[in-house]
Formats: sequence, C-alpha cells, structure tokens
Amino acid sequence: MNTNRAYRVLVADDSAMARALLRELLEQDGMEVIAEARNGKEAVELTRQHRPDLVTMDLQMPVMGGMQAIEEIMHEKAVPILVVSSESDAEKACEALDLGALEVISKPDYTAPQATEFVRKVRLLAGVPVITRLRRRVVAPEAPAKSLPFYWPPSAQFKVRNYQQVFALASSTGGPQALARLLPRLDATFPAPILLAQHMCDGFVEGMAQWLSGLCKLKVKVAQEGELLKPGCVYVSPSETHLTVTPNHRIALQARAQGDIYRPSCDHLLTSLADVYGKDAIGVILTGMGRDGAAGMLKIREKGGVGLAQNEASSVIYGMNQEAVKLGGVHCELPLDVLAGEMERILELTPVGYLAAWARRQS
Repeated sequence: MNTNRAYRVLVADDSAMARALLRELLEQDGMEVIAEARNGKEAVELTRQHRPDLVTMDLQMPVMGGMQAIEEIMHEKAVPILVVSSESDAEKACEALDLGALEVISKPDYTAPQATEFVRKVRLLAGVPVITRLRRRVVAPEAPAKSLPFYWPPSAQFKVRNYQQVFALASSTGGPQALARLLPRLDATFPAPILLAQHMCDGFVEGMAQWLSGLCKLKVKVAQEGELLKPGCVYVSPSETHLTVTPNHRIALQARAQGDIYRPSCDHLLTSLADVYGKDAIGVILTGMGRDGAAGMLKIREKGGVGLAQNEASSVIYGMNQEAVKLGGVHCELPLDVLAGEMERILELTPVGYLAAWARRQS
C-alpha cells in the first residue's frame, strides 16, 4: 500500500453533512475528493466522467439507491467501491458486496478510531483491480432456504462429539461474495461443523449471517460463548471477539486486544482448531488482503490436518491465500466453484485418506 499517494475519491451520500465529513477526513490524509454525488444516479454519471480510484457509497439515497448504483458501475466500467452505511442496513450491505462492492464500513464520526479506520480502508482498497460484471439475471427464485425450519431431532442432545472433522473458513476482502457461492453448494446434512472468521466492520456480522442463512441450506448463525458445536451449522465469529474452540467442543470467544489489526482473527481460529482437533482439522483460506491466516493454516498442516485455498484466478484479492501457500500451509489451491466438492471429498475419504491420495498425486 502506498501511504503517500493522493488517491482520487468520489463520495456518494445524500447527506451534505456526511459528504462534508468524509471529504474532510480524506483531504486531511492527503487524498483528493474529485466529486460528490447526492444520489446513485449522480454517482454513476460522475464515476463515468472522472474515473476515480475509489467510490464511497451510501445505500439509502433518493432517485437511485446505492444498490442500483453499484450494479450500474460494476456493469459499465468497474471501479473499487467501499460501502459506507448505517449498521441498520447490515444485510443490505452484504447484498451490496455480492453486487461487486469490495467492503463495508459504518459511517464514521469525528472520533480518532473511526476516522482512522475509514481512511485506512480507503487507502487499502483504492486502486485494487476489479472486474466489470454481467448484469444479474432475474429468475424465479426457488423456495428460500431461510423459510425452511432448521430441525434437530429431539433425541439429538449433542452432549458428546457426534462428528469427526471440523472445518474453519478464513476470509477477508471478497470473502462475503466467495461465501455466497461456496456455502449454498453444501447440503443441510453436511456432517461437520463449520467455523468462519470473516474480517468485518463492527455492527455488520449479524447482517452477514442473516444474508448467508437466506442463501444456504445450512444453518448460519453468529457464534455464542459456550455453545456446543453441531454438524451442519456455520458459526460466524463476531467482529468484536476472536472465535476459538475448547477441548470439550464448545465455542470460546476471546476478547480482542487494542492493537489487533484483523477483526476477527483468522489465525486465532485456525490455530485453535489445529490444537484441539489435530488431524481432523480442515482449514480453508479464501480471498483477502494481508497475511492473516497463513500461520494458522501452517499449524493445521503441521498437526496432520488438511489445508485448502481458493486459487488466484477466482479471488477478488490473492493475498491471504497466497501468503498461506507461500508459508506451506496449503495442500491444494482450487477454483472457488469446486471447493465445496473438495470439502465433501475430504469427509468421504477422511483426512488421512485424502492426504494419502494427495501424496500419490504429487509423486
């Protein structure tokens, strides 16, 4: 990241006060606000005219909302988009990520922590290569998964571990989009728990869990302290804490330290899984910026578990997964669309059998 570059930013928000604040924060950091848009229609037109390095996009705007504006921009000639929105729009914000926005952050105020985080996000994402997308096809949806009750048989008390393997998913920038393609490919009878650490701004994790739950046959929920792991369930780490597991197969949420860069930490989750489950731990590292998760993936491999990574071609940002590959914690890099099948294959063969087959392919 070039901390000295004067990135050119377009600010889109219907509030003059919000636009003034974002402009002030950006210009204080040496960036240039090339234009301001009061609605989505102006955002599309000004993006076409000025070709900014990044657009900050509110979602609730008149004339044309932020969702439609994101889709128009990503269809016409894509540029990096950072959604800057209210936490009350958390589920909508995740849908915006699926349309092509890179990340979401809550609207900052004048406090130093929020201002610093906003400017850091803009600098991280400005100029990131993004691709122009096809428009979504409108098709008649199947019965939504979230309309179906998630049912545990009365006899299933889960007082003891009733599964063998456990999966951990680690992701950052581009992760929600990847998860929206990966998780719906897994059936409700998937016989292992899945734990997820997705870098996310505080206040948006619950919305992401609800959004993913509406796409999946699996149950997706925000992890709670002390709950027992169950197969067929995806446990999402709160952003305010780090998700880990205990030797008695329960969730343990660790308080984050003031200096923690990654929220929540992928390394905390993956390392915990390696320590508790050893050869039965499977780590999957997806798209993302930085190196969080690389050390944890290596720990899983050293303990005899399996490491998978999303490949470069299907990643929004080939960063975290690349670092894990470089460090040696990954057995296989695979396109996003085949990762779910590979996860099921590991369960069919068992990790030991899968690694034996992998070793034969390498020889």
